Amino acid sequence: MKSIRRLYDWMLHWAETPYGPLVLFALAFFESFIFPIPPDALLIALVLGARTQAFKLALNSSIGSVLGALVGYGIGHILWWNSPNEFSSLAMFFFNNVPGFTTELFSNVKVLYEEWDFWIIFTAGFTPIPYKVFTVSSGAFDINIVMFIIASLISRSARFFLVAFLIWKFGEQIKSFIDKYFNWLAIAFTVLLVGGFAVIKYLI
Repeated sequence: MKSIRRLYDWMLHWAETPYGPLVLFALAFFESFIFPIPPDALLIALVLGARTQAFKLALNSSIGSVLGALVGYGIGHILWWNSPNEFSSLAMFFFNNVPGFTTELFSNVKVLYEEWDFWIIFTAGFTPIPYKVFTVSSGAFDINIVMFIIASLISRSARFFLVAFLIWKFGEQIKSFIDKYFNWLAIAFTVLLVGGFAVIKYLI
């Protein structure tokens, strides 16, 4: 827990530097297709340190995340297959190195697209379900890109602006709550992150 606390303090200090928004943008961008840690924790830390920038930071996160989602879509659409039934070496790299991104999970995600269409992309963008699984697989399964962009814009913006609004509105109270119950929140955050994969498996 001490190492997690140090990471939290490190993230919070970016709110006091000119590099905070850039770091947030980069984290949101890469999390959409490969990075394992969601940007929400950094967004919260930055807004707590600069509440007047709350909605700019939310917009920053949203733009970075959607642009990253398009990169994920491109990876899936252009680089995922050697042939219709053969994964590329890049795909195998993802399966071997991105936590929870398995060939079985990837294949079964297609069923979700067929049943839920727009709503599964929206759900993945708004909830703790690992978004990167769906950005890459959307491209690999040739999901309608206009629908993909719209679902991503709505869900990612709704998520980040909701977080920013809550911190902007209740910042001091929430900051005190986080300081008092940080260890429990860290555990809960981890459970949500890991639980996202369980949700996918349950839906499938």
